[in-house]
Amino acid sequence: MTETSDVRRHRAANAEITLTLDGEPLAGAEVELRQVKHRFLFGCTGFEFLDYASGTSAQPERDERTLELWEGLFNFATLPFYWGRFEPERGKPDTDRLLTAAEWLTGRGHTVKGHPLAWHTVTAPWLLDLDNAAIAEVQTDRIRRETSAFAGVIDTWDVINEVVIMPIFDKYDNGITRLCRDIGRIPMVRMVFDAAREANPNAVLLLNDFDMSAAFECLIEGVLEAGVRIDALGLQSHMHQGYWGEEKTLAILDRFSRYGLPIHFTETTIVSGEIMPPEIVDLNDHQVDSWPSTPEGEARQADEIERHYRTLVSHPSVEAITYWGMGDAGMWLNAPGGLVRADGTPKPSYDRLHRLVNEEWGLPATKTATDAEGRLRCDGFLGDYAITWRDREVGFALDAAGEQRLTLELG
Repeated sequence: MTETSDVRRHRAANAEITLTLDGEPLAGAEVELRQVKHRFLFGCTGFEFLDYASGTSAQPERDERTLELWEGLFNFATLPFYWGRFEPERGKPDTDRLLTAAEWLTGRGHTVKGHPLAWHTVTAPWLLDLDNAAIAEVQTDRIRRETSAFAGVIDTWDVINEVVIMPIFDKYDNGITRLCRDIGRIPMVRMVFDAAREANPNAVLLLNDFDMSAAFECLIEGVLEAGVRIDALGLQSHMHQGYWGEEKTLAILDRFSRYGLPIHFTETTIVSGEIMPPEIVDLNDHQVDSWPSTPEGEARQADEIERHYRTLVSHPSVEAITYWGMGDAGMWLNAPGGLVRADGTPKPSYDRLHRLVNEEWGLPATKTATDAEGRLRCDGFLGDYAITWRDREVGFALDAAGEQRLTLELG
């Protein structure tokens, strides 16, 4: 298990804070100090809240409980923009519903990412009626439309998903594979990134893939050599066939960090039931009627999730981890990969991650006192904090590792 000191080296700061009231040091005062939000992006899908955010949920009490559990861990939500579901009929996108959910999440203080803008799977079926030139035009129009309409609410995007396999994908015919086969991977990436950058110059744009082989490295190198600006690399880690382990994870991080780009672990799952057979090449081919969570699997999942998060957070290149599904209900491939069981009760993995994020790496509300010069110390992970004295409160940020000196006026 990665040592706590390795995590703190990149993620924590010490601050000497002088509190003032009407310009004078507030000496000998008992105050409350608490962390409001991590700078590190601890994420999860937000798909579960689309109906709840719009007030159309069929089970609002269940969704309220899910939200409570979700917000107990996460500050970063991924919303679905799969083209085939977002715009199944050309010219009728699901913009209003997704915008309502995104605004609701940002209003609760969460960062939101859209996933994905271009992908050969779950893409619009009506693309097959178009030639490749027209597919390219509607794809870039689609990207400009979404990144413009959601700018200021969603400013982080998985721009293109799984490009390594895109031109050779053969499970079924689709317009995006046709186009990528025609123009090539690097021109495809350039096309979609240019469209997103043009529409929202301030957006954080990711190149996302599940392929951790040298093929993805070659693609990244080719794209960068072509002058395409990538803001972060998205690495998927669906561990349905077993936990990667620290050695493999760190080796992957070291390989992909050499490009000098931030790394997001965009899709992470670890199952709490039977492990998928190793001979399965495409995880989608594992179709079973029942895939239950088990007590033994839940204990294993809890240990492995803690180890995985410690490993990722200890590495300076990693800026975000997104767990791919809060609960087993509705989980991809019906896998028992959630942190919450199908009945809504949290698994040991939820409790383990909650302790890690909020206690070991967080700062719960803590009573402390200023000294004779109005000073106090804060030692915590990078993020937003608040100090409360009586009915007054002031916020501040620990925004860089190391020592800080701050003077804060209580409002």
